Amino acid sequence: MTDNTLYLIKAFFLGIIEGLTEFLPVSSTGHLILVGDWIDFYSGQAKVFEVVIQFGAILAVMWIFRHKVAHILGGILTGDRFSLKFARNIIIAFLPAAIVGVSFLKEIKTVLFNPGVVATALIIGGFIILWVERKPQTEIRTANISEITWFQALMVGLAQCLAMIPGTSRSGATIIGGMAAGLKRTTATEFSFFLAMPTMLAASVYDAWKNHAQLGSHDVTAIAIGFLAAFAAALLVVRALMRFVATHSYKVFGWYRIALGLVIVVWLLAV
Repeated sequence: MTDNTLYLIKAFFLGIIEGLTEFLPVSSTGHLILVGDWIDFYSGQAKVFEVVIQFGAILAVMWIFRHKVAHILGGILTGDRFSLKFARNIIIAFLPAAIVGVSFLKEIKTVLFNPGVVATALIIGGFIILWVERKPQTEIRTANISEITWFQALMVGLAQCLAMIPGTSRSGATIIGGMAAGLKRTTATEFSFFLAMPTMLAASVYDAWKNHAQLGSHDVTAIAIGFLAAFAAALLVVRALMRFVATHSYKVFGWYRIALGLVIVVWLLAV
């Protein structure tokens, strides 16, 4: 087996990891960094691979919710009140992370993309999930996505900024941030899915464009393979997650994060 073939197999494996973890509150980027380090996958200093293949998972969400997306886009053109309000909320939630990402993306990748940061963020995020899940769902104010206020959307957007830290989890930050702002668990999860569409599309296009000169043909091939693998894996996870959160809390993911973070800490201290 040639080195290039092995490299592409690793890219496929990481694509599967991305698709399985993107929408779970466990940090897909954190898992990509950890697993990539474990299997010795080098994606270059720009880390374009880790960012761009995430859009493969987002594309799966766009496919699953394609009818609702088409309905909302059509409603915007016809001036439908719900569609306009929903679009406003997505824009409000999108802007904070967009501003932070454009301003500090290089510094974030240089300083924060390492196992130690991932472990710390996993543990802290796990405890936050357990704390937020203590709030009884009967006390939740907003049970429908059409009832989300601009202030709640802003709170979700500010929470998404924390996801710039590897190990935090974009979906985890937005879902738990939404729940802390008064959204029902299923409502926060669905809103997180829709917010991921413009966020990850913008991040993928921006990162690929900014670093395209550093990408060789083997990098582009690896990204394409990881992209398709992430898309296929995410198709399975999104539907399963929506069924899961309808009757279960996110506590299991909180405990998983804490356990994984502690394992990483022990590993880092041992090497």
